[in-house]
Amino acid sequence: MPKTELRNLRFSDAKRIYEIVDNPNFVYFVKPLSLEAYKKLLIKKRKKGGLEYDHAILYDKKLVGNIGIKIDYHRSYVGEINYFVEEKFWGKGIATEAVYLMEEIAFQRLKLNRIEILMSPENIASEKVAIKAGYKKEGVMSGAVKDSKGEFFDVLLYAKTKKKR
Repeated sequence: MPKTELRNLRFSDAKRIYEIVDNPNFVYFVKPLSLEAYKKLLIKKRKKGGLEYDHAILYDKKLVGNIGIKIDYHRSYVGEINYFVEEKFWGKGIATEAVYLMEEIAFQRLKLNRIEILMSPENIASEKVAIKAGYKKEGVMSGAVKDSKGEFFDVLLYAKTKKKR
């Protein structure tokens, strides 16, 4: 049975990740305009000093997507998960499994207390992932995200907190 796994994202994954993202059917906040722009983004993220963690999503040992968590600079106990999976793997539960795996990292290793997922209101698939993974809708954040054209738009906010034992 195929298995979903995470591994640290490698710079050598850039071409494959860009191929996945360069899909007109993706509903994605800020889509890199070229492979070179994506490589520059990876370099920039690595210089953030432990506030962003990116992982490759592997399904049956094949790279099929990306998941990351960005820790809030001002609230070091809060992280925001973002994810995407190659279109031909949509609907297989891979993104949901990846979210669960990232949660383990976030709550156990990074010691976060809260995880947020922001998504475009049009991204029904991402909303389904959040709901299936047990995240609760907290509302709409008006004008909270700026796209690559500099335009602001609304996003849905889903969140989950660490379970108290």
